[in-house]
Amino acid sequence: MDMKKKQLIVFTDIGDTVIDEGTEVRKIPFGVVYHADCIPGAKETLLSLYDQGYTIVMVADGLVESFRNTMEQNGLSHVFSARVISEAVGVEKPNLRMFETAMKSVGLTNADKSRVIMIGNNLARDITGANRFGIRSVHLNWSERYPHTSSIQEQNPTYTVSRPEDLLPLIDRLERELEGEKLEA
Repeated sequence: MDMKKKQLIVFTDIGDTVIDEGTEVRKIPFGVVYHADCIPGAKETLLSLYDQGYTIVMVADGLVESFRNTMEQNGLSHVFSARVISEAVGVEKPNLRMFETAMKSVGLTNADKSRVIMIGNNLARDITGANRFGIRSVHLNWSERYPHTSSIQEQNPTYTVSRPEDLLPLIDRLERELEGEKLEA
């Protein structure tokens, strides 16, 4: 395990970014999720990032209890430094308050925005919110449940990956770029 804290901060959505929404089990439609499985490679990717020393913040729309259930079941509860969930915040992405709350939850300021990426599957919520907030966006286009392209500029991601494990080399490269900037300063 690399105990050195990384410069890059990882914000991540959960539905169809970590958890396969197609496996969700609810007692009533649109109620609390009692069980769901990770998308292929997502659990291993998050655990690897955590083990490498990255700060990971959940930035997700939904119910607090749903995320508690699914993260515990999949052995991922411990990887998050903070959980910013729309039910608790009172708004959903792309509302900037979700991203402001995430920044504050780990002691970041506007000066730290260049160190933050937002990973998500939804162009209208995750990518638009990150872009409006001024942080880099990563579109995980694994799921067919949401569009992969948009004609609206603010929905264009900074980066696109097709599988969770594709995040590892991207995040490693972004971290090395930040370390290079720090050495030059």
